[in-house]
Amino acid sequence: MISVVLVDDHALVRTGYRLMLDSEPDIRVVGEAGDGLEALEVIRALEPDVVIMDLHMPRLGGVAATERITASLPGTRVLALSTFDLDENVVAALRAGAGGFLPKDISPEELAEAVRVVHRGEAAVAPRLLTRLIGTFVRGPVRPRGSVTGLTAREQEILTLIGRGLSNTEIAGLLEVSPSTVKNHVTSLFGKLEVRDRAQAVIVAYEAGLVTPGE
Repeated sequence: MISVVLVDDHALVRTGYRLMLDSEPDIRVVGEAGDGLEALEVIRALEPDVVIMDLHMPRLGGVAATERITASLPGTRVLALSTFDLDENVVAALRAGAGGFLPKDISPEELAEAVRVVHRGEAAVAPRLLTRLIGTFVRGPVRPRGSVTGLTAREQEILTLIGRGLSNTEIAGLLEVSPSTVKNHVTSLFGKLEVRDRAQAVIVAYEAGLVTPGE
């Protein structure tokens, strides 16, 4: 069972997250806090597996709270959420030790899966935010376009869409195929490119010039 503490200055938001997560068989919300200072007390007392952290709060913001939590409780992972897609706090939160960053308009399924991902010690970043973050640092093609010629035309198309921040479900809808078909293509192109995850695939798409920063 993955234990979770919710940190948000809006009680209604915390209630919504609790309802989403407590319906999952492997996740249980064990505590809540309305600001960063209260969060530190609650988290130190409960030592949860995962903290869902709002970034914009009174008294002590989410970035500062995240930094203190990750420094004092290395076994607790922080998943940062914000109403804003990509402000300066996103990079700051990740640098402070957050294991992921998601916008608040995610679905219950996406939230639950993100909790599982950060609990495993992996990074959880929404596709559209990931592409913007990488686009900030990858300024131009550095990988020959021929490096992706081993992909089929469909795989190149899907890699381009991954680079633009689309999820598998969104790609399936755009291409009018089933999500399982997209998943099979993604697995195949990951193997051909020798990339471990979506983040690395996005970098390949940028480096190969399939996607350009700001596109």
